[in-house]
Amino acid sequence: MTRKLISLGTTQNAVREERREQALARPFLFVVLHCDQPALGGARYCLSELDVVDIGRGPERVASRVREGGARRLDLRLPDGAISKAHARLVRSGEGWVFEDMGSRNGSHVNDKRVTKAALRDGDFIELGHVILRYRAGLLSSPAAGADLDLPPSEVGDLSTLVPSLAENLYALTRIARAHIPVLLLGESGTGKEVLARNVHAHSGRAGPLVAVNCGALTASLLESQLFGHVKGAFTGAVRDEPGYVRRADGGTLFLDEVGDLPLPAQAALLRVLEENEVAPVGGTNPIKVDLRVVAATHKPLDKMALRGELRVDLLARLSGHRHTLTPLRERLEDMGILVRDLLRRSKVPGASELGFTIQAGKWLLSQPWSLNIRELSQVLGVAAVLADGPLIERAHLVERSLGPLAPPSEESVVAPEPEEERETAPDALRGRIVALLEKHRGNVSGVARDMGKSRVQIHRWIQRFSIDADAYRL
Repeated sequence: MTRKLISLGTTQNAVREERREQALARPFLFVVLHCDQPALGGARYCLSELDVVDIGRGPERVASRVREGGARRLDLRLPDGAISKAHARLVRSGEGWVFEDMGSRNGSHVNDKRVTKAALRDGDFIELGHVILRYRAGLLSSPAAGADLDLPPSEVGDLSTLVPSLAENLYALTRIARAHIPVLLLGESGTGKEVLARNVHAHSGRAGPLVAVNCGALTASLLESQLFGHVKGAFTGAVRDEPGYVRRADGGTLFLDEVGDLPLPAQAALLRVLEENEVAPVGGTNPIKVDLRVVAATHKPLDKMALRGELRVDLLARLSGHRHTLTPLRERLEDMGILVRDLLRRSKVPGASELGFTIQAGKWLLSQPWSLNIRELSQVLGVAAVLADGPLIERAHLVERSLGPLAPPSEESVVAPEPEEERETAPDALRGRIVALLEKHRGNVSGVARDMGKSRVQIHRWIQRFSIDADAYRL
């Protein structure tokens, strides 16, 4: 069955498309968080070419692949005194993996339950000593993005991720950054759109400045003056010439944050700037040429706004040279360790970068919905760093701030709904959500089940009930 996917104003990089064609679903083991040593960062290991993973204590985190007889083995050493020298192993079983404790001194836990042997399911958390690992049954990845990756402290930064699909998207974005192509950043509030915009500018090589504009904070009566500048005497209070945001960004990058809040009159004026590469200041007679690169960001569904007439279609097309959707924190928990490490390092609280976590605190971090994403995590860690009266942040120091799954979704990401939205009284809404998630995960039912917090069996029941053809969404 052939489907045509139409996305207004979206372009795809040829290299990115070629990589996607080579992408396969592969199993991975992630080192998510060294609770008492978060500065160690995290790591991922691809399991597709392995039969056994042996895990034990070592002086530093190191992994080596060896072949013994006919078995392909990964030997993973973790620096933790609470982990035994031969602590546990993962053994391939058909298409899946089984976890086995090897008689360790302190035992092993899977999803907070002490086990000696357990069949692993996608998303399971494994607790060994003070280290939390995660098993993922099948993540889409190209051969390059699916390779083993260890992210120690020196390599953790704004564009760092252990999740293969996110790494692919960030790789594409860094290539796009070097071209004179507009970039549209989509995603929920708090996912780091401004941070990513600054990285796009840094990778662009443009000599001019990055000028950030909060479109939602522009004063309606002075909007055009603020954006495009004015000449002296253009209106009451115009006592001198002002260049405006657009001209300040000449030679650099204009970052339009919350571009979905831009009023329609300003949209028309901005479109002219983008089309003609010139700006006419309020009260001026001659347009002034400008050379700028535009990066826009929003959490609003711009395509739907354009259909409703709330956003000019031609402006959206101009802004959408390359679209990049930022993933919510709850969908990239594998990165928790490197995010925590980076946030503590940047914290203004004295000594924050030296703090660790108790295992209970670490597990709590991985159990939250994080509806306000990285911004919320940063605030929680800042408060905890102040409250901590020792070398470890305890569960009591982590003040819950989450609003639940209330963050508004972007057009390409779907927030897990509240239980009321899944009830029988709203079958159309439920069907629409399942279809949206099938599209997002390219027909992968496990991904849909994970996002909805349901079993695969339940998802299959709904697919059958609503006569949805899941195969139609597999590319």
